[in-house]
Amino acid sequence: MADITAIAKQFTDFYYSTFDTNRAGLQGLYRDNSMLTWEGQPLLGAATITEKLTSLPFEKVQHKVTTLDAQPSSATVASLIVSVTGLLVVDDSPNPLQYSQVFQLIPDGGSYYVFNDIFRLNYA
Repeated sequence: MADITAIAKQFTDFYYSTFDTNRAGLQGLYRDNSMLTWEGQPLLGAATITEKLTSLPFEKVQHKVTTLDAQPSSATVASLIVSVTGLLVVDDSPNPLQYSQVFQLIPDGGSYYVFNDIFRLNYA
């Protein structure tokens, strides 16, 4: 298996850069069987997930990754689990929000797609 930490970093760099500049551009990372749980709300399918992400009530967002951990998620398939924590700067607020997000990435040709995605804001 390739270096999963490098794959996880490359994926999250792309994911958050795209999220921060063009949320609709994330649709290609999901499939019809993909699931996102956003703050406890389960969403199924690439179109539904993209609709949720593009309808979030802010104009501008910047992700700042604090931690990134990755592990293989199967002994037989080159899939992986990626756990991220970080800060969200929303609409230039001086008070960033803490978040955690977990992705399960499944190989698809020469790249990966998001099979599972769990996002939570972390309130202190």
